Amino acid sequence: MKRKLLFPFLALILTLACTVFTGGPDYPAQTIPVSTEAVDSLKQQIEQAVIDGAQSGVIYLFINETQLTSYLAFKLTGSPEPMFTDPQVFLRDGQMRIYGKSKQGMFTANIGIILEVGADEQGKPKLQIVSADFGPLPLPSGLNEAITAIIDEAYTGSLGPVATGLRIETILIADGVMAIVGRIR
Repeated sequence: MKRKLLFPFLALILTLACTVFTGGPDYPAQTIPVSTEAVDSLKQQIEQAVIDGAQSGVIYLFINETQLTSYLAFKLTGSPEPMFTDPQVFLRDGQMRIYGKSKQGMFTANIGIILEVGADEQGKPKLQIVSADFGPLPLPSGLNEAITAIIDEAYTGSLGPVATGLRIETILIADGVMAIVGRIR
């Protein structure tokens, strides 16, 4: 009798101890590395763009996939309950494509978020979610607000006091690079 109860009990414990992969969009075959050097180079580029912009009135900033992926990875790592982990950010064909892994309880899934990035009437970054795929997992509530908050924090935190006086005119995305052109008011 004890042996008959032992097997279902062990099966239950193993099921609870493991995570179950539930699918989602295919994770990209290409892996973008994450490094503190990429985040540091992004900060240096922003500082230099601000210095150059102070003289000319125009700021030009070019952000690549490694810098953006690294920035997002470190931002999510610092969050007590990240929306997803292992981000990969691709900048292609006018869109920002974010991939990652989401976990809800014992279930994990690949996620894919496609964003169009532009500037609003006030010259601040504007994000529009084109699609969001969390596999069979429900979309987190406030997904758009959370992503917008991360970008806003990156924008104001990286540019510091200049952010309030910067009006973004153009954001273009192609071939792994996001080009931002703005004017200092």
